[in-house]
Amino acid sequence: MSAATGHLSQVDPAMAELIRHVGRCRLTVTKGREPFESLLRAIAHQQLHARAAAAILGRFEALYPGDAFPAPEQVLATDVATLRACGWSGSKIAAIQDLCVKTVEGIVPTRRAAARMSDAVLIERLTAVRGIGRWTVEMLLMFSLGRPDILPVDDFGVREGYRLLHGLDAQPKPRALALAGEIWAPYRSTAAWYLWRAAEAGKSITYTAG
Repeated sequence: MSAATGHLSQVDPAMAELIRHVGRCRLTVTKGREPFESLLRAIAHQQLHARAAAAILGRFEALYPGDAFPAPEQVLATDVATLRACGWSGSKIAAIQDLCVKTVEGIVPTRRAAARMSDAVLIERLTAVRGIGRWTVEMLLMFSLGRPDILPVDDFGVREGYRLLHGLDAQPKPRALALAGEIWAPYRSTAAWYLWRAAEAGKSITYTAG
């Protein structure tokens, strides 16, 4: 048992039962991806099916030959008509351009610089980008930067998993879930991963504190 699952099992009997049912945590981190790339990909996926977003990203990356993801300066030098031809909407182009400008300005840090910043600082800086909300930044923190103590309380799946885990009639409000989840610190990212698994299992499985 890892330190994270060991801690969660010790402080929360209901979570311990969920961990026993699901098994090993398989939360994976995309190592090496820069925040700029992660956020641009997140913009692509907003309000789109994954396959549609992937197609747009494929056409977009094809504009810039080479193995590396395009730099923000390259994207800023690309005319809007060319970007539209990839399938980007006007609002997403505006968001991408703002992301590029803020990356060039250093507001969006490099991965190395981000490693020296707290979760709170990164959330404040990155949500300043047009079209980027707190949830998107939390996903970057968890799955790109590997931060261990993120609990995305606005996420439907996390809240639904908690509801099912505790047999509640309604999902907890974000503030209530944030308070309840304090006992999971400093491993709230792992707790969120297990709550997602509970939501996926749905009503066919009932978890109790025993």
